Amino acid sequence: MSRLTQTAAAASVPVPVRELSVVSADGSRVHVELHGPEGAPAVVLAHGWTCNTRFWDAQVRDLAVDHRVVVYDQRGHGRSPAAGQDGYSTRALADDLEAVLRATLEPGQKAVLGGHSMGGMTIMAAAGRDAVREHGVAVLLCSTGSSRLTAESLVLPLRAGALRTRMTAAVLAARAPLGPVNGVSKVILRYVTMGRGSAPDRVEACARIVHACPRGARVAWGRVLAELDLEARVRELRLPTAVIAGTQDRLTPPVHARAIAAALPNGLGLTELEGMGHMTPVEAPEVVTAKLRELVAAYVTVGSADSTATAVSEEEVA
Repeated sequence: MSRLTQTAAAASVPVPVRELSVVSADGSRVHVELHGPEGAPAVVLAHGWTCNTRFWDAQVRDLAVDHRVVVYDQRGHGRSPAAGQDGYSTRALADDLEAVLRATLEPGQKAVLGGHSMGGMTIMAAAGRDAVREHGVAVLLCSTGSSRLTAESLVLPLRAGALRTRMTAAVLAARAPLGPVNGVSKVILRYVTMGRGSAPDRVEACARIVHACPRGARVAWGRVLAELDLEARVRELRLPTAVIAGTQDRLTPPVHARAIAAALPNGLGLTELEGMGHMTPVEAPEVVTAKLRELVAAYVTVGSADSTATAVSEEEVA
């Protein structure tokens, strides 16, 4: 295979074997994609703020060869419709994850749960939920935090304090459009979300994902993140949990990962990736994918039951 062909294959968008529209507790619909063979060890992945299922493409391409991989669009992102005015909260994040687990896994079927940024917050928010107890067997938290996001953020080059905290909260909830993906916007995105050495194609991929996020969802979830407090939920996350963070993460600096790793009842340790920023599954896909495989190998026992989905198909929704 030529280098050009290899590059094209690596950049291909994974095609799901099935797509679902899952109904959450408040009636919101959540777009879900299933990849890989039915009955294989299961991995469920939740993306972060301003992202969508495409954020996990590198993991899906690798894992779906021999795993059942479930990815979904957080409400208001990707193909999941926007919620109502009161539909954005950490409770909604937990409700949606619980609905996805119920819809895509057999009763009692176990899966490794992975979350990046707001996706990690989703898993923490759902830590005490019945569906997580039933279906979760181990967790990977990537580039995330449980509280004090605006106070600890390093995006604004200001001294820590009330002014920086207020300005960071304003940035998270800013209604200004992100505009087109161009040279300037990619420079800004790299500074805010990625390490200095991130490859140009990975910066491009992240920029296209982030700029595709609808403004309403970006703003609504930004307000939720500004007030985030999930410290108590971290202590309820009793599943074996590994944590990954980039040393150059400005959005959720490693101080967050260290605090989470220290508070977890069943922590498996923290991996700090030198030179990586906030987008670790894209910046260091091999490391993240290898950790997911490691957790599956250690904790998932494949049963004989096939996966089912108590959900509405996309065709039925249309």
